[in-house]
Amino acid sequence: MNSLSSDVRLPLYQRLRDQLAEQIANNRWRPGEAIPTEAALSAEYQLSTGTVRKAVDALVSEGVLERQQGRGTFIRRPQFQSSLFRFFRFQTAAGERRVPESRILSIEPVPAPSAVAQALGLPGDAPVIRIVRVRLLDVKPVLAEEIWLPRSRFQPLLEIDLSQKGPLLYPIYEETCGQVVAYAEETLTAESVNEVHARLLQVPVNSPVVVIERLARDYAGTPLEWRRSRGHAEHFRYSVEIR
Repeated sequence: MNSLSSDVRLPLYQRLRDQLAEQIANNRWRPGEAIPTEAALSAEYQLSTGTVRKAVDALVSEGVLERQQGRGTFIRRPQFQSSLFRFFRFQTAAGERRVPESRILSIEPVPAPSAVAQALGLPGDAPVIRIVRVRLLDVKPVLAEEIWLPRSRFQPLLEIDLSQKGPLLYPIYEETCGQVVAYAEETLTAESVNEVHARLLQVPVNSPVVVIERLARDYAGTPLEWRRSRGHAEHFRYSVEIR
């Protein structure tokens, strides 16, 4: 029998919700896999089915789980078809829409700068991994990305050739390190590009760029990745439907 956290200030269903989220984050069940039935969880935790249903409902409303009619309740696999393409319009000179290719320029272990430590919830100077990559369209850089990861969770990335693994990083995190990104928060700002990123993007220093900052978390809410993607302002496009 599993036991819940001893924080009696929280209602039972909330304590069960937290326990299930932690087990999902620790890969007790994989994305796309069904969790046990509410009756089985009720027996495992010795709780009423009403309490179990309320905990499961909470995780469904948060997008961690999804109910499939007649099949059960499954770990939801998020669809990260890069949100960059909501904000940036990448197309060839002929107007054809294209996904930029990915090129990793460096991957190295470093002490966390203060902003990175703060974003990832780590102590100052904690060991992290820094990845620098550019996204190219017709061999011309259109995005420059800095990606920061806690080294304790992502050490295996330093032992493989990332450039041979394809353009999407989240499947590599899962396959190589067992770390699953469940959701992310994004902030969009603009800035004048500094010398380092101007060189990566092949634009003049102080050119306007749009910055998308993303903090990605696992199913338990623990920060896994912090990234900053800088793109030419000329490619930026914001659209929203207002009703």
